[in-house]
Amino acid sequence: MAHNSNVTSNEGYGVAARIVLISFISAVILMTILGNLLVMVAVCRDRQLRKIKTNYFIVSLAFADLLVSVLVMPFGAIELVQEKWIYGEMFCLVRTSLDVLLTTASILHLCCISLDRYYAICCQPLVYRNKMTPLRIALMLSGCWIIPTFISFLPIMQGWNSIGILDLIETRKYNKSSNSTNCIFMVNKPYAITCSVVAFYIPFLLMVLAYYRIYITAREHARQIGVLQRAGAPVDHRHQHPDQHTTHRMKTETKAAKTLCIIMGCFCLCWAPFFITNVVDPFINYSVPVELWTAFLWLGYINSGLNPFLYAFLNKSFRRAFLIILCCGDEKYRRPSILGQTVPCSTTTINGSTHVLSGCSSVSKFLLLFCNRPVPV
Repeated sequence: MAHNSNVTSNEGYGVAARIVLISFISAVILMTILGNLLVMVAVCRDRQLRKIKTNYFIVSLAFADLLVSVLVMPFGAIELVQEKWIYGEMFCLVRTSLDVLLTTASILHLCCISLDRYYAICCQPLVYRNKMTPLRIALMLSGCWIIPTFISFLPIMQGWNSIGILDLIETRKYNKSSNSTNCIFMVNKPYAITCSVVAFYIPFLLMVLAYYRIYITAREHARQIGVLQRAGAPVDHRHQHPDQHTTHRMKTETKAAKTLCIIMGCFCLCWAPFFITNVVDPFINYSVPVELWTAFLWLGYINSGLNPFLYAFLNKSFRRAFLIILCCGDEKYRRPSILGQTVPCSTTTINGSTHVLSGCSSVSKFLLLFCNRPVPV
């Protein structure tokens, strides 16, 4: 998401500060490129990962974040280090539009992943299969890419974001101290509110609601695990007792709940400062300091580098696929996938309520994909 007032500080950067800045930005860009490339290659090469519906969102998210790191970050970094924009006014509009488009697409993918997890964990398997059909997944993915165009290329190329503040933009675009120009992206109040609501606040609200329901479900299942253990149900025995299937599923859901704070925490930490400032700044006469805008902008960019770690690297199946890729297909990492195992479907009654034990392929596969490794807390 492009920043609103990238006016260069008169003092500039010292040599040491410039070296630190270049090193940090380069590390962020490199981490984002490699991480997201690895996710995409892993899913393309691993048949088991391709069987999981949710991984279509993961791959599309990785592609959006990869484009952020290739098409958006480098030009922002060059402008930040050189303290001027050297690519012309038209490319400034294109780069700004790409910025808004790709970062919004990334955020919408995170929202779709949270909804997919909600249906997988909080609903019965049949409901999940009926909800997350290939057509619906395709429509959701299309929406993640089409909706951002209505707040990026369309209004920016038409100049709707600058209505009423053209004089202020022209004043800030020209840097008198260095006799150069900057790529300025400032927004009026209607655009600031509309853009922020579509790109952040609505997805954020849906993510909070979805993950809250998942957390409640996981807590309830953790309580039921205690009931089963106190009743003497086997937990870690090799021979699968029907109650053990329930216990295993509930334990994986409990592990999933432990990741929610990390996922939401990183998302809020990275994007909330920018979008709060984005709405507030037009109402305080665009007085937010340039340095603050730059810091919040790159904090949002960092989210594109964190997503592979949050949504893939913490998962055993993905990590095994990564090891196969990085170790040139070493056979010792080619273990039979747990996702391929099937067990008969059965039910049990806990405290008067009926629970599906196993054979619930959609839910089981989903949980095993995302939740088969606990996150330290």
